[in-house]
Formats: sequence, C-alpha cells, structure tokens
Amino acid sequence: MEIKIERTKNPKAKPDQKNLGFGHIFTDHMFVMNYTEGKGWHDARVVPFENLSLSPAAMVFHYGQEMFEGLKAYKGEDGRARLFRPEMNAKRTNASNERLCIPKIPEEDFVEAVRTVVSVDKDWIPTEKGTSLYIRPFIIATDAFLGVAPSKTYMFIIILSPSGAYYESGLAPVGIWIEDEYVRAVRGGMGFAKTGGNYAASLIAQVKAHDDGYSQVLWLDGVERKYIEEVGAMNIFFKIDGKIVTPMLNGSILPGITRNSVITLCKEWGYEVEERKVSVDELLEAQKSGKLEECFGTGTAAVISPVGKLRYKDDVMVISGGEIGPVSARIYDEITGIQGGTKEDKLGWITFVD
Repeated sequence: MEIKIERTKNPKAKPDQKNLGFGHIFTDHMFVMNYTEGKGWHDARVVPFENLSLSPAAMVFHYGQEMFEGLKAYKGEDGRARLFRPEMNAKRTNASNERLCIPKIPEEDFVEAVRTVVSVDKDWIPTEKGTSLYIRPFIIATDAFLGVAPSKTYMFIIILSPSGAYYESGLAPVGIWIEDEYVRAVRGGMGFAKTGGNYAASLIAQVKAHDDGYSQVLWLDGVERKYIEEVGAMNIFFKIDGKIVTPMLNGSILPGITRNSVITLCKEWGYEVEERKVSVDELLEAQKSGKLEECFGTGTAAVISPVGKLRYKDDVMVISGGEIGPVSARIYDEITGIQGGTKEDKLGWITFVD
C-alpha cells in the first residue's frame, strides 16, 4: 500500500508527560484513507491533524454505521517504538466491519497504516512510567443520504493521543456496579463488535454507577439477566477457588485482545482457565464462602484494572480485602513489561515501528 505523507508546518508543543490524562491531547498528524464503491480503498495518506468536513446528511450521523478500534504504542528503554499485537486489532476490525456492512480492510494494510502514522509522530510517544501513545483507528460512513442502507463511501482514519492512566486511581482497585435494570447487548446483536452504539447504550447505567461512587458498570446478559458479561470498557476475570474464570464469548461480549493475552499467559503459568457462563449468584456464593479470591478487568486502555468491590442490588462484595491480588499484579507486570521491552517477548506479540 502506497501511503503519501504530508508533514505539518505548524508542529504543536509536546505536553507535560506527568499530566496527560486520557484521550484529551492529540498529535500533529493523522492517517486517512477513503473508500468508494467500485474503486475500493484508496488515497492512503498521513496528513496534519485537522477537523473533518462532512455533509450534515452523512449517514454516520443518522444511522450509526461506524466502528472503531483501540491499541497503543510504547517506547522501550532501548528507544524503539513498539506496538502490542496490532494484527489482532486488524482481525477484530474486519469482524466489526462484517457485522456493520463496512468494507473490509486488508489486515496487512491496517497494520501498515498504524505503523506509518505512529512512525511519523513517534516523538509524541511518552516515556514516563504508565504512559503510552493511544491509537484510535475508526471508520465512518460518509454518503450524504437519508436512507437506511449501507453507505457507498467511507473514511478510515487513525488519530493518536499521548495518554496517562485510564483510571486516575491507576492500579488502585476500583468499585464495579453490577447493572440490574438496563442491558447493553444480546446475542445476535452487535455486542461483539467495536462500534459506538454499544457504548452509547451503556451511558445511562454508567451515570447511575458514578452517582453511587462506582467507577464502572458490569453488565448482565440481556435475556436471563443473571449471567456476567463484561464491564463497560473491559472484559472481566475472577479467581474462584484457585481457578481463573471469565465469561465465554457468546456473540454479545467483545473479544478483547488483552483478554486473549491474559488467558494465554495464565495457561502458560499453569493456572486452570475456564471460559464459561458465570452467574451473579455464583459470585455471591463464592464471596460468602471465601472462594472469590480476585477480580480484575482487562482492556487496552487500562491493561489490568483490579476490582476491590462489586455491588449487586443490596449486596456489596469486598474482594481481596479491597487490595490488588497477586495474580492481577503478576499479569499487569508481565504485559506492561512485554509492552515496554523490559520483559522477554516469548510469544512474538511485539511489532516494532521504525
């Protein structure tokens, strides 16, 4: 894929790495590629970061035909920029595209696009501990047409954001609200796809949780309302009686890349890992019997987010004494070590950016 590069004539000042926050600051450049029916994906380019000009009738605004991804770039002690399993994001992009009737992007082109724009802005990759360059690829439908049908034109864009910890509390255990009123997704829907509608559906419960002092929402299945699915921005894991347990992928749960990495590592370390249905009643019983030993969320943004308490209706389950558990800490250290180059990449998960 030929990618044209237009460098900015007005580079921005680099931010204070100690006060990055998450998702507020953007680099000098972005990647853009267009799709036209009959022509395919074309005009791949890196250009200065700028606002978009779209028709008010663009279909993305009216029918929500869009998808997005999330991954990160890191700079190791050797000074080399690296990506963590970008080919997995490419595969998941096309799984989302298929569900949303968006044309697929060749996986090698997706990875090349990410590597190219990160290479152009690699000086923006922060080096403070716990920081990274967040990468947001997304695709939007751009036809100016008020009709419910797949668009015939699209834009594939990648923007970059130097970021600190996703949660201000860092690795401090968070409180999670198990939602018992609203549902986010059902099997046969779009729960497995990385699309904005899934997140819009989660906002009302997120507000409820925040109002009650909880950081995130843990969703139950949309049919029986009793099986654990995922957190608003993460997959969820439990250590129950020595076993690592996580809800199985069933079409309404996002197939997280960090989730896959955690399962792989835990099996490598000799833990018994179960991907299965997990009911909220099982969690309550495990907590009462002392068998619920740890709980943690996994995702690109936070990597590992220890959970110190779970609330379901009138029950509050305090987990691991409200502290980070040993498995959670080990996984965090291993994944961030591989990402930052301080631990050996035995599984070939790193892609270097020149």
